[in-house]
Amino acid sequence: MSEKPSVLFVCVHNAGRSQMAAAWLTHLAGGRVEVRSAGSNPGDTVNPAAVEAMAEVGIDISSATPKILTVDALTESDVCITMGCGDTCPVFPGKRYLDWQLEDPSGQSVAAVRRIRDDIKFLVENLIKEILPEGSN
Repeated sequence: MSEKPSVLFVCVHNAGRSQMAAAWLTHLAGGRVEVRSAGSNPGDTVNPAAVEAMAEVGIDISSATPKILTVDALTESDVCITMGCGDTCPVFPGKRYLDWQLEDPSGQSVAAVRRIRDDIKFLVENLIKEILPEGSN
């Protein structure tokens, strides 16, 4: 891993889970991690329930836009975390891959998305402990 680790979050539409995960990591790591998100079949906009759920914890993702997964995004990342992509995410040797089993927030109420948001926060907090040296600022 480089001096500043990089993480790529991937879900199908890049409109919910991966956007929330990227926002949590950006927020909680305080600039110590390079963060990307993408989708294998990106949607047109970020899920409004995800935007609302993240706003409730003081994180604004209203200006985020879904992006297509590219080979460059994968090769430039130290860790690739998939969330319900199935086999659509290519695998490159030497990269670390994690698959987070998270419910899809698409079409769900804000109350349901809150639970997903909180599950993602827990996973991101554990990821930070793994990829950042103790006491790094």
